[in-house]
Amino acid sequence: MNPQPRAPQALPEVGEEEIRPLIDRNLHLEGPLLPMLHDIQAAFGHIPETAVPMLAAALNLGRAEVHGVISFYHDFRKAPAGRHVLKICRAEACQSMGGEAMAERLLAQLGLDWHGTSADGRVTVEPVYCLGLCACAPAAMLDETLMGRASEARLMAAVEGAE
Repeated sequence: MNPQPRAPQALPEVGEEEIRPLIDRNLHLEGPLLPMLHDIQAAFGHIPETAVPMLAAALNLGRAEVHGVISFYHDFRKAPAGRHVLKICRAEACQSMGGEAMAERLLAQLGLDWHGTSADGRVTVEPVYCLGLCACAPAAMLDETLMGRASEARLMAAVEGAE
């Protein structure tokens, strides 16, 4: 499998009328920003730019504060991911066990950069900073399946086997 990176394409426009109910249904919560972001991402597969000023206004926050929360949490995305998401740990334990070199070889084989999605939309590769498998480093996760002692061959087989 050697897919080319997906060419940047225009994201479908998401209007305020589609986002407003997702904000409104969480306004009663204490600390509603994260539930709002989760609902928006669940609905659209990413956090549309349209949502940032709406969230800021609804919560009396600055746009930079909202953006800071979105960029801090690695699961929030600016564009929809592929059908499968491969997360590769980049924390110290995994680095010490060759995870960094393994990840670079895998990215090269897939023809992707970090956060890249294959042209066929099958897989998006993302860095994470601990999957809790430090004793079994290097670690990765394909969708919800954790993999300890990951290797380039094992990860490629998992990606190729994913439908």
